[in-house]
Amino acid sequence: MRADARKNRDHLLAVAGAAITEQGVDVSMRDIARRADVGLATLLRHFPTREALLEALLHSSFEELTEKAREFETSGSPEDALVSWLRDCVGWTTEYRGVTVLMAAAIDDTESALHASCVTLRAAGARLLTRAKAAGVARSDVDGADLFALIAMLAWLGDQPSLAPRADHLFDVVADAILVRGAVGHTEG
Repeated sequence: MRADARKNRDHLLAVAGAAITEQGVDVSMRDIARRADVGLATLLRHFPTREALLEALLHSSFEELTEKAREFETSGSPEDALVSWLRDCVGWTTEYRGVTVLMAAAIDDTESALHASCVTLRAAGARLLTRAKAAGVARSDVDGADLFALIAMLAWLGDQPSLAPRADHLFDVVADAILVRGAVGHTEG
């Protein structure tokens, strides 16, 4: 890619990231183009669909979370690895309001620009869950699809102004429900 084309693409991604952070994933492509001071056709030439734009915007984050899962697979306890990765995923998904709705749909839509990244991310979490199950610290009836759905649910909580103050507490409740021992944020007394 030519340097000027790369610069234009990076500018569009920066503007789109700010717009999505402010307004959520439903921000119009026309609004993103206007903010970037380009025509809609220019934006669509770089990113023909909203999902293509999101894939480009989120690609490095997907890779980082997948790499973190790989690192967690070989470090720390299986319980801590699973909970830490889950917390990282939930934290990341709340950065871009509404992205979990698109991610959940992309899992089953092989034509989605987000499909491959979402499937890879879900598989990374499933490996951590399998490791925790093998160590006897995670429920046997929870699978990677459940874990992905729980990430979406927890991210949704963070998007709700009336529930956001309870998001950390509810994360601990959900983590306790996944773990056999229920030690996350739980004290006997």
